[in-house]
Amino acid sequence: MSEQRAKLQRPMPEDFFERARARLVLDVPPALTDPQAKGARGDLDLNPAMWEQAGVSATRPAAVLIPVIDRDEPTVLFTLRTQDLTSHAGQVAFPGGKIDPGDESPVAAALREAKEEIGLAPMLIESIGYLDLYLTFSGFRILPTVARVKPEFALTLNPREVTETFEVPLEFLMTPDNQQRRSREWKGIQREYYAIPFGDRYIWGITAGIVRNLYDRVYV
Repeated sequence: MSEQRAKLQRPMPEDFFERARARLVLDVPPALTDPQAKGARGDLDLNPAMWEQAGVSATRPAAVLIPVIDRDEPTVLFTLRTQDLTSHAGQVAFPGGKIDPGDESPVAAALREAKEEIGLAPMLIESIGYLDLYLTFSGFRILPTVARVKPEFALTLNPREVTETFEVPLEFLMTPDNQQRRSREWKGIQREYYAIPFGDRYIWGITAGIVRNLYDRVYV
């Protein structure tokens, strides 16, 4: 669907969970561990020709949780990563990380990481379904899990990984006009990416790309 047609879609946050349950499933895509399998998207969406030009490959399976808080007006919970991390330091992110051998599924990995990073209790989380596998220039094969989270949570942040958390209204995130396309130089290559500024918060790159995928899968 073109950007122009996408802008004609009016997201309705009040029916988000119903729409998500109807459109998403928890079947693990083969492409999570098989680079030859189809069904992946990600950083290469806006720059397909640059994927090979950049000389990178995404080989490390990972999982993130997209916590949609079931408030009267739903919100999405984000984390701000610490400056000391080796990957994506200081950036806005979803709770998540690499899938460990002991994880039963990508959902299990996402729930484990959410508990370890921000103390989000699994008993408050209803896993709804996976988005498309998201490949990154940093080498990860990320499988995002969309989840409904009860609002009666109390968080305990891991100070080694997360500086703070914040919520953004789902309606704001699902409005295409707020999903900006920008460009920057990366290793000598000019590449495009999504950015979603929200007040003094700057959601961009992988996280904004996953938000865009959420919109595409649930509303387009």
